[in-house]
Amino acid sequence: MGRVRPGERGPPGPGPAPPPPPAPRRARALALLGALVAAAAAVAAARAYARHAEAQAAARQESALKSLGTEGLFLFSSLDTDRDLYISPEEFKPIAEKLTGSAPAASYEEELPLDPSEETLTIEARFQPLIPESMTKSKDGFLGVSRLALSGLRNWTTAALPSAVFAARHFRPFLPPRGQVELGEPWWIIPSELSVFTGYLSNNRFYPPPPKGKEVIIHRLLSMFHPRPFVKTRFAPQGAVACLTAISDFYYTVMFRIHAEFQLSEPPDFPFWFSPGQFTGHIILSKDATHVRDFRLFVPNHRSLNVDMEWLYGASENSNMEVDIGYIPQMELEAVGPSVPSVILDEEGNVIDSRPPSGEPLQFVFEEIKWQQELSWEEAARRLEVAMYPFKKVAYLPFTEAFDQAKAKNKLVHSILLWGALDDQSCHCSGRTLRETVLESSPILALLNESFISTWSLVRELEDMQNNQENPSHKKLADLHLEKYSFPVEMMICLPNGTVVHHINANYFLDITSMKPEDIENNVFSFSSTFEDPSTATYMQFLKEGLRRGLPLLQP
Repeated sequence: MGRVRPGERGPPGPGPAPPPPPAPRRARALALLGALVAAAAAVAAARAYARHAEAQAAARQESALKSLGTEGLFLFSSLDTDRDLYISPEEFKPIAEKLTGSAPAASYEEELPLDPSEETLTIEARFQPLIPESMTKSKDGFLGVSRLALSGLRNWTTAALPSAVFAARHFRPFLPPRGQVELGEPWWIIPSELSVFTGYLSNNRFYPPPPKGKEVIIHRLLSMFHPRPFVKTRFAPQGAVACLTAISDFYYTVMFRIHAEFQLSEPPDFPFWFSPGQFTGHIILSKDATHVRDFRLFVPNHRSLNVDMEWLYGASENSNMEVDIGYIPQMELEAVGPSVPSVILDEEGNVIDSRPPSGEPLQFVFEEIKWQQELSWEEAARRLEVAMYPFKKVAYLPFTEAFDQAKAKNKLVHSILLWGALDDQSCHCSGRTLRETVLESSPILALLNESFISTWSLVRELEDMQNNQENPSHKKLADLHLEKYSFPVEMMICLPNGTVVHHINANYFLDITSMKPEDIENNVFSFSSTFEDPSTATYMQFLKEGLRRGLPLLQP
């Protein structure tokens, strides 16, 4: 066979054999297809199993309801924390502890032992239980509310501890911080740790955490009312704030405001939260906290409603929550007299006199305190209120006074009508959200202070005013407001004569501020590019629209 020279073609011959098909790739494809089929079958099987399990659970639930009835199933479910309709020994433990009395006693990090050589004072608790008829919708048997759900409330008829003895030094946490002696300047005894950004604490709890530091004295005081006080509330603002209202050479008068709540239930019942609007009061003590001249703590009772109540209808955090508001006539602690020592020593440490075996205190004549600086109770209360609620940088006047002021100053009235108080812990839901967001926004505060007279009112109080025939002008104001009100909170812009020129419901307001701007049909509440926060922008638009409608109608 001759060679093929460069540039010449060789004789035609059979070409190279085609490569064999990629067997590994085909196998992988078949394997993937098989896996997809198997996964689909597994999903279908899982769904079928889930449907079967749900059907079985529903059948067991129906069977349990037939066997136990509604009340019995309610009790059973409170123990069945994993919702499997079986009570394990661990789930039964709270009942066993309750029946045998073996539940461990609460132990706290810092106790308050008494020293025989120091001054002590006796504090008495005065307590009148909540009036059931004051509740709006949860009287026994009303609207299907279970008697079992309200058992903790109905059984709380007296103070847990009618009186208790404290050492004067126990009240040291009420002294102002070092270097802070300005009259009326607030400081935090217990700082609030929650905000609208941090969210809320769990509802599904029974026992308060051990108090620490300055919390101990407040926890012990509140325990005189009920054994399960929570010094830190589930909702902001938490804690306790105080300010000086009087100063002398040796004494301070300190006014304080405390937000705390109580858990009225224990297992097997579901949690029931009792939240007084606030505790306020004052203490007169020496600057070294060795002597307490006076002490009083109480829940204000001047409004028709002063307590928020919330309770779970299930054993998990996502269970249904019921809420109501009511009135408690008296919840008060007061010292029976100044603190006194149990023994009197001479300069050499010898006992001159001591408390008699009967327990009667030693008799003393106390010098009159000469105050060098004083601040009124009303002004101190206002400053503590602003510390708790920045939205109160705007003055919210009583209802009828606001309209009188509006007439005198020829201004519109910014009025909020709601179920619970806007400036204490008996407020909840929409009102709570409003005061923590838009109402404390700087642009809103500025516009309200400049252009409006502001007020807020309880629905209950306006209903009472509406039914009072003695003052027709006040009745008319109440009529005009209640005509526009829808549950739970209504914001209104009014003329001085009470005519409502613009209004918006809080639920609608919260709904539209959670929507995208392009989804809002009504341009009256459209967002503005001036503010980054949609809620602030929307409330600003609401106020401006009220001005646009109302200003031309003001009397010249």
